[in-house]
Amino acid sequence: MSTSPDMQSAARVFFSSPTFAVAGASSNTSKFGYKIFAWYLQHNLSAIPLNPTCSSVTVRRKEYETVPSASKLKDPKHTSLSVITPPPVTAQLLKEAKEAGIKAVWLQPGSFTDKELDYAIKEFPGAAVGGFAEGTVGGEGWCVLVDGDTAMSAAGRAEKL
Repeated sequence: MSTSPDMQSAARVFFSSPTFAVAGASSNTSKFGYKIFAWYLQHNLSAIPLNPTCSSVTVRRKEYETVPSASKLKDPKHTSLSVITPPPVTAQLLKEAKEAGIKAVWLQPGSFTDKELDYAIKEFPGAAVGGFAEGTVGGEGWCVLVDGDTAMSAAGRAEKL
């Protein structure tokens, strides 16, 4: 299907950013907001927790100050946004991210409906990752926890452990 976006290419663009904001970051170890924020930290990537409901999140006994919204990021033009929020929150978040100048987004499984994914693909051309397009190895679609290592390598970001 030639109209399908190239998610592998979009994932490379996503990982070319120097900084990553994680919308929905959480201190709750059972939530994907925790697991995904921890994944960025584990991979030695510069990550900022985005959460309007708390001033900090704790991951592996270390506290990280949160940013309440995409518009409050210090350098949104050089920040990719990982989205782990419910679809209605995602819809608003994507509009705010676009206005703030964020260039790439990764919509985690469960964070979107077709409406939010279509908006992201249109408004972040060549830089929106999500859904079941070719390239994912996950059963739930493109996910940082499943596809992140491969995408990071493809972007030329060798892991620095």
